Amino acid sequence: MTWLAIWWWFATILALVPAVMTMVNLRLFQPPGFSRAHAAASSQPEFWRAMTSDTGARRGVDTSSLQPRLAVSVIVPARNEAGGIAACVNAILASAGADVEVLIVDDQSTDGTAAIVREIAARDPRVRLLSAPPLPAGWSGKQHACWYGASQASRPVLVFLDADVALAPGAVAAVVNFQHSSGASLVSGFPHERTESLGEVLLIPLIHVLLLGYLPIGRMRQSCDPSLGAGCGQLMVADAEAYRRTGGHAMIRDSWHDGVTLPRAFRRRGERTDLFDATALAACRMYRGFGETWRGLSKNAHEGMATPGALPVWTVLLGGGLLAPFVLLPIGWVLAPATVPVLALTVAAIALVLSRLALAIRVRQSLLSVPLLPVGVAVLLVLQWTALVGRRRRASTTWRGRIQASA
Repeated sequence: MTWLAIWWWFATILALVPAVMTMVNLRLFQPPGFSRAHAAASSQPEFWRAMTSDTGARRGVDTSSLQPRLAVSVIVPARNEAGGIAACVNAILASAGADVEVLIVDDQSTDGTAAIVREIAARDPRVRLLSAPPLPAGWSGKQHACWYGASQASRPVLVFLDADVALAPGAVAAVVNFQHSSGASLVSGFPHERTESLGEVLLIPLIHVLLLGYLPIGRMRQSCDPSLGAGCGQLMVADAEAYRRTGGHAMIRDSWHDGVTLPRAFRRRGERTDLFDATALAACRMYRGFGETWRGLSKNAHEGMATPGALPVWTVLLGGGLLAPFVLLPIGWVLAPATVPVLALTVAAIALVLSRLALAIRVRQSLLSVPLLPVGVAVLLVLQWTALVGRRRRASTTWRGRIQASA
């Protein structure tokens, strides 16, 4: 067997892993089920008339006569979010089937965030504006704001929501019902990630690719193994008692990447975590343009792939399984057409593309991200290696004006 044939077989195996895993996980990674009561409420004309009116969007919709209410504290850490905080709060206030208190934690904003929230709170007593205390040493801004907000919450369920996430009317009730039915102390939803530039299309969809292609969700649900912890910091739901028992965000006080670190911290305390597809429930434009996307993903890299032990493994898995097949396959059809290893790699590449297409359709990603998969993976690996090298050289990381000292 030639070395080239060995590479073809190697790429075949590495491509089949995420292709098969993605198709299996798509059956497990489901949106929260809406109750019959919620479905009935959402179908009533008076509900939709209120939801689509400007007055209803600003003041919220009273659905107490339509279905049972769930007592929920929604905590939104906000730093310099004047451009979108009103839309975020108004969407929460329009929640159907949930009795919400909305805690907006102003994290030392230097724009008009606090003034906007104060105006909304004057109209709706469900909204409370909290001012985060000065950032203590060893904390990152978001984790401190979330922890402080949770300390002021009064409801038995805590929903942590990023300020740039827009919720559908039934989202709060749906995600809280999922948390109850899952039996997990902490659950996390992955919103629809809007991408409006080529740089975003290249990199943002890879979040779902990595999640569904390499996390065994079935095993994750049967175990409290911290290494299987995963989530999305944009939307998290926690049982308030379990949150306070474990320490909540105080366990990850110096972290930038709560989507990974918080579920793992819960699991280290013996608590179960779970995740769900929030595509139909929430939407967010995570970053704007290639530069911001690069910086945003880089700040989280050292708590994910970009570690000296993990990144070489991820480079083999991603480079060998998602990039190499599309480089080696044309070579194979030129040098050794219709041979067994080339045919096997062809089948694996087709399976990979089909699974990638199925994922893109399910979570409403740009279909352009499917043919751009190998390019995006190459860019992601360069980003991760750059972050790893840069982290070893820098003493601090900055994001939204916050500076965090490295360990």
